[in-house]
Amino acid sequence: MAGAARRTRPVGTVTRGTTNPNRLRRVDRWVVHTHGRTLREAADPVVVDLGYGAHPVTTVELRARLAALRPDVRVVGLEIDPERVSAAAPHQEPPHLTFAQGGFEVPLPGGGAATLIRAFNVLRQYDEAQVEPAWSRLVARLAPGGALVEGTCNELGRLGSWVDVRRGPTGEPAPRSLTLSWRLRDIEVPSVVAERLPKALIHRNVPGERVHALMRDLDAAWARAAGHAPYGARQRFLATVSDLRAQGWPVLGTRQRWRLGELEIAWSAVAPGATG
Repeated sequence: MAGAARRTRPVGTVTRGTTNPNRLRRVDRWVVHTHGRTLREAADPVVVDLGYGAHPVTTVELRARLAALRPDVRVVGLEIDPERVSAAAPHQEPPHLTFAQGGFEVPLPGGGAATLIRAFNVLRQYDEAQVEPAWSRLVARLAPGGALVEGTCNELGRLGSWVDVRRGPTGEPAPRSLTLSWRLRDIEVPSVVAERLPKALIHRNVPGERVHALMRDLDAAWARAAGHAPYGARQRFLATVSDLRAQGWPVLGTRQRWRLGELEIAWSAVAPGATG
């Protein structure tokens, strides 16, 4: 019995759990755009919100946003702290919205797999060395073609970043891209987003690392685009993105996404240890 208890104990530690309504609106909007087709085509779409915090508001919002895309989508909020799970119980709407105790092992009813896992403001409170093992555990719980979206944002969700992680051919984590997100009218310099880089990158913002070069080139391009400022922050940001692309940065996405204050970069260009 003792051994069984050890096997079923949630993997991870309790984090601070602070949250706010609409804090994850930006990443949810990106999820709908980027992974909407996967969710629409899934036979049984299951989305996990890992580490939703002391209040389940962002999980409830996630379910509402995804339901507009796929009404039968099931969203499961997971928390290590049993008290947080109990507090979320009144917000359940089975089978479409449920809450349970769990961590990086991602327990799901019937042992199923997740179409998508959102893990936000969780790994920020871990050590950098714990990122790769956590990613490995999480992608192992994905259905074929699924994705892990892991990142962090500020308290109001107006500044954030996230990594789109897939499962590689041998089961390893295969990060695809880094997305940076700003509320454009708040930007003084784009590199302020460095405060909210994912744990895999936040300590890599030092000379010699590519993510540091990205922050440097973003600020320089923003400064060169100052002539667009009279036409609004959006036009200045579009000019900044065009400048980055001209410099050879592998910018993904479309002009429509850039207009929303999103900048998606191929992961290979900013991965830890990438120099330049």
